[in-house]
Amino acid sequence: MVITNLLLVGIGGFFGAIARFSISKHLNNKTKYPIPMGTLTVNLLGSFLLGILIGAKADVMLVLLFGTGFMGAFTTFSTLKFEMTEMYVNKNKKILLLYTVLTYGLGIIFAYFGYLIGSY
Repeated sequence: MVITNLLLVGIGGFFGAIARFSISKHLNNKTKYPIPMGTLTVNLLGSFLLGILIGAKADVMLVLLFGTGFMGAFTTFSTLKFEMTEMYVNKNKKILLLYTVLTYGLGIIFAYFGYLIGSY
């Protein structure tokens, strides 16, 4: 593997993780919804932006920096699963179902619209 590729992914990941942490903490502390709005927001925004990147058929370097690096660290599958597990354990099944549908359903829709926008 080329060192440039590793650096691109690492730099993108560094900034993606900082952006995710900042946005998630800000939104989760500002809202009183039972759904973790910070995690939902970064995952939906990440789906949309990754859709744009793929739809635009971006250069490999951009995909490594923004797609693999930034979006890989910006979106958060582990936090999502942790929050879903907490909802299940706390018997918040309706909220868990809503959160699951919003995350996966809207995630696919956002990625698709991003792809369409990127394709133009």
